[in-house]
Amino acid sequence: MTQLGVVFRPQFAPERMREIAPVLDDSGLDEVWLWEDCFSASGFASSVALLGFTERVRVGVGLLPIPLRNVALSAMEVATVERLFPGRATFAFGHGLQEWMGQAGVRAESPVTLLREYLVALRRLLAGERVTLRGRYVNLDDVGLDWLPANTPQVVAGAFGPKSLAVCVEEADAIILAAHAGPHGVREIRGTTDKPIVAYARAAFGAGAQERLDAEGPEEYGVAGDAVPDMIQEYIDAGATTLVLQPTPDEPDLVGFVRKVAELKPT
Repeated sequence: MTQLGVVFRPQFAPERMREIAPVLDDSGLDEVWLWEDCFSASGFASSVALLGFTERVRVGVGLLPIPLRNVALSAMEVATVERLFPGRATFAFGHGLQEWMGQAGVRAESPVTLLREYLVALRRLLAGERVTLRGRYVNLDDVGLDWLPANTPQVVAGAFGPKSLAVCVEEADAIILAAHAGPHGVREIRGTTDKPIVAYARAAFGAGAQERLDAEGPEEYGVAGDAVPDMIQEYIDAGATTLVLQPTPDEPDLVGFVRKVAELKPT
């Protein structure tokens, strides 16, 4: 069965997670996802807070831009969160938007190479290996984690371009697709892999819903109001394992959005 979730967008102040936490647990929604957009809230810090504020719902972060963090540090953070909240967290990695990476002074000449090296190293570290690597970007010398979780966390990745997506399909345990992919993009990736696919899609409800979607731009797939259930079914038919509905950045009723999406959960 396709899982259904919502996005807590980086345009929302981090402290508002307290506002929606009880609703997330009570609603029956499967997942809530965070984005680590530059230069907003920390993905790892926000996820741990939201896991602590809730008891049941699973929390994902996608995507975490890998040029900003050493792979050994990422492995330590993923493993630690998994030990603290077993089975409730998913962390997805990507090479980040190049403009942002340039602003931070960490832009890679070959983001695709970085992504491949990073995912390979992360998978090996989380599997409990002692890792020595000499890559173009990832260099490790006999690194192993001291505190491994009981169950090996999934390595999840996502990207926009076809070359980067091909690396995600090859090296990750699951793939994330942004809302611009639409059901067609999910169908295309599903034709290349049987791995789990997490897909984002935009949604809006209530007065001015379509206007709010239009104001955000037409680049990403999304619908308003009564069309949302049909969109959910489109993604299910396309092969999405998880569908995560993202509100507009100016959503006037975040709690109401969570409750409305929960009403549409597939049964």
